[in-house]
Amino acid sequence: MKKTIWMPVLTILLAAVVLFAASAGLSSLQKENARKELESMLHTILPGSGTFTEEAYEGDDANIRTAYKSEAGFVVHVVTAGYAGDISMLVGVSNDGKVQGLVVRDLQETYGLGARALTDTEFLTQFLGTDGSAAVGEDIDALTGATVTSKAVTRGVNSAVNFVTGADTSSGATAWGG
Repeated sequence: MKKTIWMPVLTILLAAVVLFAASAGLSSLQKENARKELESMLHTILPGSGTFTEEAYEGDDANIRTAYKSEAGFVVHVVTAGYAGDISMLVGVSNDGKVQGLVVRDLQETYGLGARALTDTEFLTQFLGTDGSAAVGEDIDALTGATVTSKAVTRGVNSAVNFVTGADTSSGATAWGG
């Protein structure tokens, strides 16, 4: 009876060791793929950029997580509070303070309403060329039934522009005009 119990236990332990080793071996590949994906996204969001250097954010704007600087401007990672949770975005801002591109990376908003902020190009393209003073209802048409989400995206975009233009004076990021 003892022999029949030990064999399955040893088999399970051996399988666990093999899976752990495979996971550890693939983690560096996973990190490299994530780095390549981010690099590709940065170049898409801020066209005309060469290399990006990550800069830690030390200002007072709680929406800003980090910034990636290039000769053409910055791509700023912002996280704002939406209706159902945080909304994570990357916003590309040129040195002259204009939004060049943005992508909503992650959100948990209501399906069919706020979740459309991930894919609604008509909504997202309204932000292109804005200068950090956009307001829902004035400059930006909100997603139908998702005003809170629309305002959260707008806050994030405005925070990114204000960081680049120096309006976020606590960061000392850059003077107006790069």
